[in-house]
Amino acid sequence: MDARTLIGWNLRSLRVARGLSQERLALEAKIDRAYVGRVERGSENVTVATLEAFAGVLAVPVARLFREPEPGAEPPKALKAGRKAKAGGRAGDGGWSGNNGGGRTD
Repeated sequence: MDARTLIGWNLRSLRVARGLSQERLALEAKIDRAYVGRVERGSENVTVATLEAFAGVLAVPVARLFREPEPGAEPPKALKAGRKAKAGGRAGDGGWSGNNGGGRTD
């Protein structure tokens, strides 16, 4: 397993074990949620500063993000199927409020 995949595996495993959504982890680490997803998929070359931010939120040493999984370990499962509603949205509507353009309305 390459380093980016290993970091992503461990990040997701630790995040799910703590009951954190990608959005919550991103918010607390002051990182974009989509970036968290890309790191978890192993498609980002993450910086040491970002690793430190993730480790701080997860309350683990940075080295924990590099731990090899046990032989035969199952990939970490998603926290829950689907996304939680964003602030201001209703459950089940994905948090959309009718602004299909995706831009800010204020």
